[in-house]
Amino acid sequence: QVQLVESGGGLVQAGGSLRLSCAASGRAFSDYAMAWFRQAPGKEREFVAAISWSGGTTVYADSVKGRFTISRDNAKKTVYVQMNRLKPEDTAVYYCAARTGGSTRSRTYDYDYWGQGTQVTVSS
Repeated sequence: QVQLVESGGGLVQAGGSLRLSCAASGRAFSDYAMAWFRQAPGKEREFVAAISWSGGTTVYADSVKGRFTISRDNAKKTVYVQMNRLKPEDTAVYYCAARTGGSTRSRTYDYDYWGQGTQVTVSS
């Protein structure tokens, strides 16, 4: 049983930065791989980044590689994504996700728990 709550979304100008946080409940947080997905209006939900249970492995979508960094703090039961050099095409609702397996995956159906999402809007 896991509950995820995202925060940190908002309005930012192109070229700016934003950090999203996802706070988790549940004692087994440190066993779970975590990920961020995003969904723009009229689009499929797409993979952004994932991190393994230990933090030793990270994977990124090509569209965000070099600009976004995913991290986690198991003591705080929190996962983050630092987003730099934001572009208007990054505008979307960003969702935090968890899977009971510890390895990274990039498919929506691989994840068991989801947050409600937080809106990120990048203006030009």
